[in-house]
Amino acid sequence: MTWSRARRRDAQPREAVRPATATAAKTRPAHPAVRALAMLAAFAGTVLFSVVLARLTLEPSAASAALVHSNLRPGRSIDDYLEHAPALEAARQLGGNLLLGVPFGVLLPVLLPPARGLLRVAAVTVCLMTLVELVQGALVTGRVFDIDDVILNTAGALLGYLFIGLRLGRAVHPRRRHWWHRRPS
Repeated sequence: MTWSRARRRDAQPREAVRPATATAAKTRPAHPAVRALAMLAAFAGTVLFSVVLARLTLEPSAASAALVHSNLRPGRSIDDYLEHAPALEAARQLGGNLLLGVPFGVLLPVLLPPARGLLRVAAVTVCLMTLVELVQGALVTGRVFDIDDVILNTAGALLGYLFIGLRLGRAVHPRRRHWWHRRPS
């Protein structure tokens, strides 16, 4: 290294180094008691959500009784609701499926830090909701497998993740630059 390069590198203002330490302060983990309470609340929310999910999806539905076949073509039942159902029923079915996915996007980043990330939340939600749809289609009279429900649930999970889960997950489990770096103290 020549003398002129060394002088240029040393001539950089010290303010350029400060933003890196300012961002490190933002990613400092929450107090352990706050993290424990957040994890406990997320676990309780998951249990409550599981009960609600089971009640909504694993009981026979009068609205679904007329359907006698599964929907494997994306968009078909959404179009049917938008074109043929009353507006209130369409809003209830489509909005309900969107809202049913929101807790996944909020709770997954808190309970499972490796599941943080838009694609990971989508993948976990698709897998879990496909399993729920398969179980309800196979075991519950008056219920069928509907790929549009999986799509709407996943969209709801992504919305929940983008609006709440991303920030909540980072607050409880701060991000590290690389896996081999130590957690900030």
